[in-house]
Amino acid sequence: MYRKALDMKTCRSFNTMRNSFRAKTTLSVFCLFFLLLASGCANKQHENKSPTGKPRIISLAPSLTEMIFAIGAGDQLVGRTSACDWPVAALQVPVVGAFGRPSLELLASIHPDLVVDVDLADEEMGKKISALGIQRENIACKSPDDIPAALRKLGKLTGHTREADSLALSISEGLAMFKTKAEKRAKKKSVYLEIWDDPFWTGGKGSYTSALIAYAGGRNIGDVVDKEYFEISQEWVIKKSPEVIACMYMSKNVSAASKLMERPGWGSVAAVQQRQVYDQFDNSLFLRPGPRVLEGIAQLHRTIYPVERVAP
Repeated sequence: MYRKALDMKTCRSFNTMRNSFRAKTTLSVFCLFFLLLASGCANKQHENKSPTGKPRIISLAPSLTEMIFAIGAGDQLVGRTSACDWPVAALQVPVVGAFGRPSLELLASIHPDLVVDVDLADEEMGKKISALGIQRENIACKSPDDIPAALRKLGKLTGHTREADSLALSISEGLAMFKTKAEKRAKKKSVYLEIWDDPFWTGGKGSYTSALIAYAGGRNIGDVVDKEYFEISQEWVIKKSPEVIACMYMSKNVSAASKLMERPGWGSVAAVQQRQVYDQFDNSLFLRPGPRVLEGIAQLHRTIYPVERVAP
């Protein structure tokens, strides 16, 4: 039960807590001062920017890292996340943290001219980055249609406008071609894209994967759920009986496709009966909005309609 009044022991505990809080506050202020000092020193060291005179950049998203390299600005990248694994040249760039979770200390020590992100785990981190005097740009990119605009924005920020505009136009034209082809298709095959199998996850209406399936001429069975990504049951998939299944993960010892076709109760699923269950995908093509989007759609189209041909 709660006491009606504070006794002396409680008062002493409260004073201890208050003094501890003051100490922590002082420590926090000191840490912020140290980061700002490190930021200022680094700023003097790099005031001439990159060797090309263009901004030095840290990317906090794999999709943006791919775009930066695709428009010819890879030599300006001075930091990336541990998830930024493409192109291979990106692996030579120092890691400053996880996807959406950068280390503020590392950012301060490098002190780039520009930090780009799509989403931070803690938005307060964005404010702290700005407090270091570093320009921060959020570049939202959730659908294939967002990619051209994201490329153009990166082109302006990095000084590679011409290259970015050219790539953006190429992707826009490619998306238009796939969309026209898909709209002309009288019957679209139903597709189940299994992102993970423990637990079972797939993409719903409005997800990036759903948009890719639509561009490839298929119909995502997850579109009945108004969520980006969600957990499902095996019974739900069996009832939907998709005509094509694509496994976006690797399985130990046996292929994911073979393992799926041996699941109890899945023998009645159309894709299993027709043996249209596939795996061995580079899931970054299907889960990461980036400059390789047309390659991903083309591969997905070949998976759904293997007897047809489509320009990459």
